[in-house]
Amino acid sequence: MIEALPMLLVLFFSIVVHEYAHGYVAYRLGDPTANDAGRLTLNPISHVDLVGSIIVPLALVFSGSRFLFGWAKPVPINPMYFRQPMNGMALTGGAGPASNLLLALASALILRFAGPSLGTGIVAHMLHYGIVINVVLAVFNLMPIPPLDGSRVILPFLPEGIARFYWELEPYGMFLVIGLLVTGILGKIIVPFVTILRALFLAVAGA
Repeated sequence: MIEALPMLLVLFFSIVVHEYAHGYVAYRLGDPTANDAGRLTLNPISHVDLVGSIIVPLALVFSGSRFLFGWAKPVPINPMYFRQPMNGMALTGGAGPASNLLLALASALILRFAGPSLGTGIVAHMLHYGIVINVVLAVFNLMPIPPLDGSRVILPFLPEGIARFYWELEPYGMFLVIGLLVTGILGKIIVPFVTILRALFLAVAGA
């Protein structure tokens, strides 16, 4: 468990940034809901989700999973504040995965330019975790299953009837995600994408 602590810290920081990015973009698009709810903050306590932030990551650590991921409590968004609700939801939805890819890129660049001075210490390990974990978070959240971000991103491209179906499916979507996780199907879906992106960021890092 002690060995997994750096990974868990990187994961927790990454999912907090992910949720903050949703709230920030929504706020810039005119939606004050997250700000009014006290969620437009990097304070991790405001974003903790019992299942996604604690139980799932710990279960993955203790099971020896190749990948570590989780999620925070969703930031409240009200699309009625957006001039174009579908486009606004797509932008706010995409902001979370985009923030994770930016964190992965930042980790890679730090490793590239400061790597020799970091050696093989804990900071270097955490930067490597920063690449892998954020790539996994981005790919996982871009799956087009409500309430994951991918379902928001594709909304503007869906016919109205299918978009409405997506909204109605949202309360049950996480059960599907957990089912895919438990059966191992989720890993088979995201591993190819994670592998490609991880290799690209490691190339940037010069690793």
